[in-house]
Amino acid sequence: MATTKANSKAAKNDYRFKLKAMDNLQNQLRRDFLELDTRRHFLKQCSTGLGMMALGSLAGCSPKTEDNLLANVANPTAAKQPHFAGKAKSVIYIHCAGSPSQLELFDYKPELQKVSGQACPESFLKGKTFAFIRGVPNMLGPQGEFKQRGQSGAWVSDYLPHFQSVVDEVTFLKAMHTDQFNHAPAQLMMHTGSARLGRPSMGSWVSYGLGTENQNLPGFVVLASGGKNPDAGKSVWGSAFLPSVYQGVQCRTEGDPVLYLTDPDGVSRDLKRRTIDAISAINQKQYEEFHDPETLARISQYEMAYKMQMSVPEIMDIKREPQHVLDMYGVNPEKGSLARNILLARRLVEQGVRFVQLFDWGWDTHGTSDDGALEIGLRNKCREVDKAMAALILDLKQRGLLDETLVVWGGEFGRTPMQENREGKQNSFMGRDHHTEAFTVWMAGGGIKRGYSHGETDEMGYAGVSGRTHVHDLQATIMHCLGFNHEKFTYDFQGRPFRLTDVHGKVIREALA
Repeated sequence: MATTKANSKAAKNDYRFKLKAMDNLQNQLRRDFLELDTRRHFLKQCSTGLGMMALGSLAGCSPKTEDNLLANVANPTAAKQPHFAGKAKSVIYIHCAGSPSQLELFDYKPELQKVSGQACPESFLKGKTFAFIRGVPNMLGPQGEFKQRGQSGAWVSDYLPHFQSVVDEVTFLKAMHTDQFNHAPAQLMMHTGSARLGRPSMGSWVSYGLGTENQNLPGFVVLASGGKNPDAGKSVWGSAFLPSVYQGVQCRTEGDPVLYLTDPDGVSRDLKRRTIDAISAINQKQYEEFHDPETLARISQYEMAYKMQMSVPEIMDIKREPQHVLDMYGVNPEKGSLARNILLARRLVEQGVRFVQLFDWGWDTHGTSDDGALEIGLRNKCREVDKAMAALILDLKQRGLLDETLVVWGGEFGRTPMQENREGKQNSFMGRDHHTEAFTVWMAGGGIKRGYSHGETDEMGYAGVSGRTHVHDLQATIMHCLGFNHEKFTYDFQGRPFRLTDVHGKVIREALA
């Protein structure tokens, strides 16, 4: 009898527990409904947000219209208009990671040759910090033979015999300077405008501002060569706080251009299409229920990935190029190289890609080994790029693309006029330390003056004495060529508008066509 009563009591308790659980579930469903579907809950829970919206409206920061917002989210890579009509529609940026020596290539200093081997003046060392130089190093004269080339009379050394033929298409910025003397922060500064992580790359800004003219390809493509990525890593083509759709898409030069681009065995193109359609249908239902515009972006990204499966392998197949073009660039189609990537860059901008970033590792010439020696390693690296970068300018010009394609070439900083004496000891080979005070960048094409040299360094090539230009000035000039006022081209993040040039930078108007 006692056992029966105990079982009956336990059953009642279990029933009450289940009933309470059902009530809780119903209450939770009711709350969820209220949160999604009633104005009363919205006004109660979002009063602070409404106040901030009103304050933003009074401050002239009205939100975008829903139609514009949805259009931007649903198709974030759609072609957009800049602030004004820019001369350039796309950019090919060739970055020589490690930084080539301007004193061996473009900045001819006969007076430096006269003092080669002598002790460095105290004024060059006092209050200065170098990456590896210690004590008093010796001065080091230029290792190349210089001559004036073209009608512009530009000084170019024998390290770049092919490039000599196109100097009349180029503007040299010979008094560039930066704030950073180590590779990673200097590369970040050059490509994101800040030496610290967390800022969008230049290519991401361009992709965000202009979109892409070809909806089958990303707006920002990255190609790396030299066996390694740059010291700053993939942050130099990252999007940081910009939507991730604007980050650089790194394409490989061997195997699949993009990892996992090829369908697995047994998955046909028709099956992939039906899979994408099914996923899109689910996402569309979710959008109709919650009206979250990010769901539309997800649909768009699936479609882009599907299209890239067809378009990217075709664009990356340089065997489609005629033999005389391959010979013009000095390309072996079976081998990945900087020259191959330069040719691929032309093919990409030809198909509407906005920003093609090339990184080539191996330009750090300290003189600690033969491949890092001015007389050996630098000459070898120049042989890898010389023919191809000259061919790029000629090829773009003959195709009618040079006037609308901006080509930029350079490193992250310069090299010292002193020979590096690592930790106070002379190195085994000729080499130079990192230098922030002077380096050379050249530009050609869309919006840039032809056959012009801007800026000058002192007779030793130590620092700029006229026409000094900072990294932020270069960035401002690139943006101007694309049609952007760099001071107004911003993105709101963490309570303030950010821009590529931060609070710095002036357009180098003397270099504009």
